[in-house]
Amino acid sequence: MRIDGLAYDEVGEGPAVVLIHAGIADRRMWRHQRDALSGRYRVIGYDWRGYGESADPADELVHHEDLLRLMDGLGVERAVLVGDSMGGSHAVEAALTAPHRVAGLVLISSGLSGHLWPDDMIAQARERVHSTVPADRLARYRSGTAEVVSADLDAFSRAHALWQVAGPDRGMDDLDPEVWELAFAMMRRVFERSWNRRPVAERHLSAKDRLHEITSPTLVINGLSDVPGIQAVSDLLTEKIKGARRLDLPATGHLPPLERPQEVNAALSSFLDDLSWRISPA
Repeated sequence: MRIDGLAYDEVGEGPAVVLIHAGIADRRMWRHQRDALSGRYRVIGYDWRGYGESADPADELVHHEDLLRLMDGLGVERAVLVGDSMGGSHAVEAALTAPHRVAGLVLISSGLSGHLWPDDMIAQARERVHSTVPADRLARYRSGTAEVVSADLDAFSRAHALWQVAGPDRGMDDLDPEVWELAFAMMRRVFERSWNRRPVAERHLSAKDRLHEITSPTLVINGLSDVPGIQAVSDLLTEKIKGARRLDLPATGHLPPLERPQEVNAALSSFLDDLSWRISPA
C-alpha cells in the first residue's frame, strides 16, 4: 500500500505507533516490534521516500513532512513515534513541527539534525567503509552517473554493516546470522537505490538547539557497541529533553530493534503502557 508514493503497512487496532526506520535500513527492520505491539496498538511502518518500496524523490526531500503527510493520509491525529538512527531525527523534527500530534517519542541510536559528526568518526568511516571503493568511482556512484559494479556494492555494504550494525569494536560473528543477513540485505538495497539515481536536496530543521522545546514523553535507547559519535547523540537527547528516560543495551550496535528485540520490545511496551492515557485511538 502507498500514500503519496510512501509504501507502508499497518497491523492491529488501538492507539497509533509509527515506526521510522534507520537510514541504513528499511521498514523490514521492525518485524519483531510489529508482531509484539500489534495486539494492543495500531502499528504503522513505512519506507522513507527513496527507500524500500517507496517511490524515488522527485525534488526536495523533507522527511518529517513525509511522516506527517503519511499520518494525514491514514487519519492518524496523534501517535507515538519510534525512530532508529536518522529515523529518530525525523521523529524529533516532527515533534518540533507538530507537537500536538506526537504523544511520545522513542529515539533509538538516534541521529539529530543540526548536530555535526566529530572528525574522528568521519575519519573512521572513510578508513573502514569509503576506502572499500576507489574514490573516483564512489564519487560517480554518489552522483548517480556511473553504472554500479556489483562487487563494489557488496564490499561497501559489508564494510558499512560491520562498522555500524556490528559496531567498530565487534565483528560479523558477534551478530546472529539472521540479523547479519537482513542488515546486509537492507544496507545493500539502500546503496543500490541511491547510487542509481541523481541526488536531490534534503531540507531539515536544525533540531539540536531546540531539544528543550520538546514536551512529549521521551525514551532514549542506546547500543553500547554503537559508533561512539552516535552514542554521544543519545547523551545529548537524554540531557536536553526534559524528563527523558534512558536505556543502555550492552553488546548492541546500531539496530537494537533487530539485534535485541526482546529488550527493545519490553522497553517499548512499558513506555507505551505509561502513555496509554495520553494517546487517543485514530
